[in-house]
Amino acid sequence: MENLPKDPYILLSYINTKLRDDYPSLDALCDDMDVDRGELVAALGAAGFEYSQSANRFA
Repeated sequence: MENLPKDPYILLSYINTKLRDDYPSLDALCDDMDVDRGELVAALGAAGFEYSQSANRFA
């Protein structure tokens, strides 16, 4: 996650944009970008955001 934004709100915007525009799922994003899913979910979860598989976004 060293190449991702550290601020949780900027990270949220960045990840949701990638999910909307480029990836059909969080797993596909994590695999392609070589990001640990658990770390990403924890980082955004600490700021109060949860991933919705049906919406393919964090909210």
